[in-house]
Amino acid sequence: MRKKIVAGNWKMNMTFDEGQKLTSEIVNMYKDENVKDVVAILNPPFPHIFPVKKLIGGVEGISLGAQNCSDKEAGAFTGEVSAKIIASFGVEYVILGHSERREYFQEDNEILATKVKEALANGLKPIFCCGESLDIRTAGTHEPNVKFQLTQSLFDLSPEDFSKITIAYEPIWAIGTGKTATADQAQEMHAALRRHIASHYGKEIADNTSILYGGSCNPKNAQEIFSKPDVDGGLIGGASLKSRDFVDIIKSF
Repeated sequence: MRKKIVAGNWKMNMTFDEGQKLTSEIVNMYKDENVKDVVAILNPPFPHIFPVKKLIGGVEGISLGAQNCSDKEAGAFTGEVSAKIIASFGVEYVILGHSERREYFQEDNEILATKVKEALANGLKPIFCCGESLDIRTAGTHEPNVKFQLTQSLFDLSPEDFSKITIAYEPIWAIGTGKTATADQAQEMHAALRRHIASHYGKEIADNTSILYGGSCNPKNAQEIFSKPDVDGGLIGGASLKSRDFVDIIKSF
């Protein structure tokens, strides 16, 4: 049975004090409101990783993730953070291939394939992002475009390694725009991606791969989106910066 997951991507937000307050509120709400059977993942900026880990403590069901890792193992790469360094802090997950990394930092499928392998080699579980722009959606080529991203970056992994991957589908046109894919549009793409995974790795692995929706998900629309059979949770941006909203999304299953 695949995991239900809600991952909060803080992006480049939160001072130290703000991050501590947000984490404490989320942890206390998660415990007090007896959340069950949903994995919550906090993905703060790198400087927050150790203090957030301390606040999470041993709370069952809450995990720690990073927003990125380098494609290099180690060396003279000022400003980069390797998968090995991230893992040494007890981080469990890492977001790779987010649309902002692809657009602003020119990360292509080849670079992301290397990052995925670095993450896996160091015991991290990648949350691999894929998605399409508005132009591609309008042209009606969104499905083959997104499938190609998976094929190029993931499909040379062994079945064992692929089984450690979580997919996050991002309709890029719905990130930070206030627009949201309808629940049916999300289901259509998630089902297509699951079929694509099954075509390469088989039905069992496909059926056990969690596929998250990432595109302006909020407490008002999460329940409808999460009700779809191939939607296993969300990669949450802006709403993850508000503890009440984030926990309400977690409770939307």
